[in-house]
Amino acid sequence: MIYVARHGQTEWNVQNKVCGRTDIELTKVGREQAEKLAKIVAGKNIDFIISSPLKRAIETSKIVADFCNVPVEIDERLIEQDYGIYEGVDRKNEDFLNNKRNFAFKYPKGESMMQVAYRVYGLLEEIIENKADENVLLVCHGGVCRIINTYFKDMTNQEFFEYSPENASVLEYELDNE
Repeated sequence: MIYVARHGQTEWNVQNKVCGRTDIELTKVGREQAEKLAKIVAGKNIDFIISSPLKRAIETSKIVADFCNVPVEIDERLIEQDYGIYEGVDRKNEDFLNNKRNFAFKYPKGESMMQVAYRVYGLLEEIIENKADENVLLVCHGGVCRIINTYFKDMTNQEFFEYSPENASVLEYELDNE
């Protein structure tokens, strides 16, 4: 089983800013959300956690790992999308939203959603091939969660565009290595 969690709240989440590679920490609320997440996943018999290398994901992962007594691995492929020139702008910025609708377009000075899918799908394939009998928790970011969801479920372009998991929410996907 693969469980996927978005990191806890950050200050930029509160301010509704686009946050890709900017490495910011959790807020007090974010740490509390991570503690609640730990209690939720504690009953899922997680074998290990794979985390994005960004502080907000690592901090969320460590809170969960300490509570569940499981190891954390860091994997660069779970890093959030590089939003380029839109890093730090309001999430309702029209130029940002127009770029977000075009999955194969790179954000200027950033990466495309297709590039994110390439690296994330590669990680998912490795997990399915090598760890299909284990319960894995991936702790990552909204954009990466969106990509992971497409690996397991078909989504229309509009559903993909609108999909945004809550901070410290967890999704569950059955592994099928056939």
